[in-house]
Amino acid sequence: MILAFDTFYKEHTATTVAIAFDHWQAETPLNVYEETLNGVDEYIPGQFYKRELPCILSLLQQIDYANCEAIIVDGYVQLDDTGSKGLGAHLYDALNGKIPVIGVAKNKFSGIQTLQEAVFRGSSNKALHITSMGIDLARAANHIREMHGNFRFPTLLKLVDALGRKTTTL
Repeated sequence: MILAFDTFYKEHTATTVAIAFDHWQAETPLNVYEETLNGVDEYIPGQFYKRELPCILSLLQQIDYANCEAIIVDGYVQLDDTGSKGLGAHLYDALNGKIPVIGVAKNKFSGIQTLQEAVFRGSSNKALHITSMGIDLARAANHIREMHGNFRFPTLLKLVDALGRKTTTL
């Protein structure tokens, strides 16, 4: 099983959505999980993980992830080439390094060159920026590259984003 997470915020409320799928080329999820938490901390520049990590960890408590191959997060695992920890690295540590974490970011940070790989999908000239921990970066990038869909965003990553946006606009 592979899990992909995304969290959406509205004031002090956060809705986290996760989808589970059984292989990297899957077109549809096996399961969808969702949780809304109130009283979420404000965003602190440079410490985004303090806001989002508790949301992901809370939703993970509802999921049997014992056989999880990898977790995909919307964002970075490392923030720069010195290995400054992003959301993904903090998640990897919180899981005691037992599950690889792959970060898929839409925009590139200027401080990261060697610890990220640009992945171009479909006919898009704009890359997805892949970072990872617990899995070789080239392998992680290849997994994202081979995910289902003909466009820049893989089908299931677009789905988890759409599900989260839908729940936060109701």
